[in-house]
Amino acid sequence: MSDASLQPILLTLPSLTPSLAVELLPRGLVLHRLFVQTDGRTHDLVVGPEDPKGHLEQKYTNTIIGRYTNRIPVGTYSVSRNGLTAQVSPLPNSDATPTVSLHGGPNGFDQAEFEPIPLDTLVGAASFSPGGVAVSSPPGTLFTAAELNTFQLTLPQGSSALFRTISKDGDQGYPGTLLVEVVVGLLPPQAPPTSAGEYHLGSIVFIYRAKLVDDGNKVVTPINLTQHWGFNLDASLKDSTDSGSVKGHSLTIKASHTVDVDAAGLSTGNLVSVSDTPHKHEKKLIGDRFPEEGFGGGYDHFYVFQPREQGPAFAHRIPVSSFSPDADYVKDVLLAKPDNGVVELASAKSGIRLSFETNQSGVQFYSNNFATGDGAKKKIHGGSGTKGPGQGYIAGSAAFLEFHEPIASFLHPSTNPSGNDTLLGPDEIYNNFVRIDVLYKSPEL
Repeated sequence: MSDASLQPILLTLPSLTPSLAVELLPRGLVLHRLFVQTDGRTHDLVVGPEDPKGHLEQKYTNTIIGRYTNRIPVGTYSVSRNGLTAQVSPLPNSDATPTVSLHGGPNGFDQAEFEPIPLDTLVGAASFSPGGVAVSSPPGTLFTAAELNTFQLTLPQGSSALFRTISKDGDQGYPGTLLVEVVVGLLPPQAPPTSAGEYHLGSIVFIYRAKLVDDGNKVVTPINLTQHWGFNLDASLKDSTDSGSVKGHSLTIKASHTVDVDAAGLSTGNLVSVSDTPHKHEKKLIGDRFPEEGFGGGYDHFYVFQPREQGPAFAHRIPVSSFSPDADYVKDVLLAKPDNGVVELASAKSGIRLSFETNQSGVQFYSNNFATGDGAKKKIHGGSGTKGPGQGYIAGSAAFLEFHEPIASFLHPSTNPSGNDTLLGPDEIYNNFVRIDVLYKSPEL
């Protein structure tokens, strides 16, 4: 691990006091900070350690997760797609949980080093070649010329970057060498204030692409990426007595079902309707009907979204044959009108509202149930910034909203109404996006 991999990379909208800015760490592609400026106050909307090195110990805090997120039963499985078959052998993370492979295995993408490249430098770069993708392919290979041009036109200078890594064949038990590229960008406000006095402050976009490297070994592999980020919209309100909890946040998830899990958190292959349960989130306070029983207590559940209209940008896999230089799957993501999300998190105290849109089929909502109050808490959140007993975040201190396909979809395809089995073949490009619109209305005193 290099020291540079823990040096924050700042992306910001162009302004002396930008409404939006983020700090990213190349190691694990961590969203270390998410700054929002409202009425002269600075908020950091994600929980986590003060020191970037703290992420070495506080695992899965705002990191990317891969190759396969959530929980998979340890074992060896045969997977097939388009006439190709491969063996998948997910690894256990620890002796304490020998039957569970969590978040990609013991050395998943949360520990991988991603190479950062300013997106501004990639305009006019050689784009994807139908002749093949190699480990040595140049940055931006998994985005078309039209998409690179769209980035240039819509993302202000200094507000975006591309991150890439290589996952070798056999990594954590997954077949095939995989090239991964992720674009992170900030969009300026795209809507005027509403009649109710709510302002659009801008948007954060993560676009994930991946492709099996053409090395003569044609395989198929499971892939299911996410960002394991935890939000608290009140944490920077030092004058608030309960800013450590998100139970007063309002949450909407446009879901029809949750995925049923066993005592180990593994999918049973069944769906459970959210009707008449605490899982029907329609601008419901997180603390209302808060589950005290079940796996871990609190919320740690995967929600399957209701059916939605989906255009080309929502494709989970893009055929190589369709990936021409003038194809543009990102334009609709970047130019979409704000506030039409499938998930919404809001706080009446801070006046901040986050609206999430994605092409993924669901979201894992985790209310930070296993936080003990130890560890480290950011100074802007009222912490000392140092690790120690009672110095960290408490249970219920964050809403982790992890957008991905249902748990172990390649083993339980019936839990995914979208039909995506999360298997990727050599002639396809993995496509995943999440867009966060940040909105603000001055809170009532």
